[in-house]
Amino acid sequence: MINKISASIEEALAPIQDGATVMIGGFGGAGQPAELIDGLIAHGAKDLVIVNNNAGNGDTGLAALLKSGNVRKIICSFPRQADSHVFDSLYRAGKIELELVPQGNLAERIRAAGAGIGAFFTPTGAGTLLAEGKETRQIDGRAYVLEYPIRADVALIKAERGDRWGNLTYRKTARNFGPIMASAAALTVASVHEIVELGELDPEAVVTPGLFVQRVVKVARTVTGPAGFREA
Repeated sequence: MINKISASIEEALAPIQDGATVMIGGFGGAGQPAELIDGLIAHGAKDLVIVNNNAGNGDTGLAALLKSGNVRKIICSFPRQADSHVFDSLYRAGKIELELVPQGNLAERIRAAGAGIGAFFTPTGAGTLLAEGKETRQIDGRAYVLEYPIRADVALIKAERGDRWGNLTYRKTARNFGPIMASAAALTVASVHEIVELGELDPEAVVTPGLFVQRVVKVARTVTGPAGFREA
């Protein structure tokens, strides 16, 4: 019997090893799997490469993971925000590497990994510092840059409901990077607020099929706070 439900976050994250590339869903606080990030900190895996839309807010969630000293490099689109002081201090001290990727390229590179695409040309970044060292080509009179997929050992994502086969539904904007990250990682761990019986999820509403999910763990529902703002 297929049963991907984990009894605890600790159990779900047990396979993560030192040096792993870990995708973490979320757009700021929306859709960020905070409980899984706290679990990753407690797990203690080191020398991690993190893929996320930004580089953490305040002192919790992704910022707390960076502060733990277990992250060697981050690949993201928005490293600096009003409350990204943890990343700022680490970067200025030379304690973390940064690969800056425009947001559309970030999403497409992740999607390409899941779709089995070897590489693709995009005009985004052409003629800028982001294109240095990369293959470029003129196509119909316009400059394009060759970009490669981003794959991960692990994806940590947040969904709304899931079943024991790993089928997932999301809630509004919390969906963001979750579906494409699930398809681009060797191991996907999804936190959900509700575990339902097989057949309860409308097949038309399932966004991430269980094929792309290996572990599901239930967490309590919490209020998502604002991110990207400096406290008064």
